[in-house]
Amino acid sequence: MPELSRFLGIVIGMFYREHGVPHFHAVYGEHEISVEIETAAIHGNFPARALKLVLEWANLHKAELLENWQLARQGQPLKRIVPLE
Repeated sequence: MPELSRFLGIVIGMFYREHGVPHFHAVYGEHEISVEIETAAIHGNFPARALKLVLEWANLHKAELLENWQLARQGQPLKRIVPLE
């Protein structure tokens, strides 16, 4: 999974061959979720505090996430997104 950002032990990435609605993946230890970019709908399980951080980060970088989704769909290199501080 190409990595877009990494912060506080959370890795954010996006796959090139994904289908469906625009989304990204977040991994924290053994936990993994996918998050729909437009609606913030969550699929999977994540610790509450880590989930709050991922959603805060996604809200700040929604436009960049959508841009990366389009790049991935075109097979183009993805752009890194600044981590949550």
